[in-house]
Amino acid sequence: MLYLVPTPIGNLEDMTLRAIRVLREADLILAEDTRTSRVLLDHYEIDTPLRSYHAHNEHRITQELVEGLAGGARYALITDAGTPGISDPGFLLVRACRQAGLAVQVLPGPTALVPALVASGLPSDRFFFEGFLPHKKGRRTRLAYLAQLPCTFVLFESPHRLLRCLRELAEHCGADRPACVCRELTKVHEEVRCGSLTELRQYYDEGEGVAKGEIVVVVGGDHQGKA
Repeated sequence: MLYLVPTPIGNLEDMTLRAIRVLREADLILAEDTRTSRVLLDHYEIDTPLRSYHAHNEHRITQELVEGLAGGARYALITDAGTPGISDPGFLLVRACRQAGLAVQVLPGPTALVPALVASGLPSDRFFFEGFLPHKKGRRTRLAYLAQLPCTFVLFESPHRLLRCLRELAEHCGADRPACVCRELTKVHEEVRCGSLTELRQYYDEGEGVAKGEIVVVVGGDHQGKA
């Protein structure tokens, strides 16, 4: 059995009782970064063996893991934060398990996507999740596509690319498009700042910018916020 176990995106108290039990009972925990995961596991006194599973080795070891699962092993997959498979490793292993007819259980739990969407105050009855934009090739094409969506859309972004992202969003979506930048969600220095794309860019440009922190950018759809 393969278990996908969400882990806290910041606040360690967001770990569920079921997640703790599954991690304790697993034969092996597959972790994106074993050093990061060790902090969480030590906090909950989980001593299950760890093995690295990340973007640089998942293609190489996935088949080996599938064979272990086929032999009756119980593996739990976690990432540094949030739900595996959402802009993090997980897709390849789940697909391989499905193709091999092996059972997969996904536990519900933390993700930065939903809290940011709800906190933005933008319509959430329908939304589009883009994840990380391409750094170079295809970036403008994706921005043009997102700009014409009628529903709210959500992006993940890194601190050193936030100003560029806000500038390009304003160019494609319009300076007055409503948006929200959510940073360090669930952590001590959590920040949720809403306004137009221009206002948000000015805020982060005129201040000290963003030195660190996981960032979610939520943008209103075309025509949203207009009378």
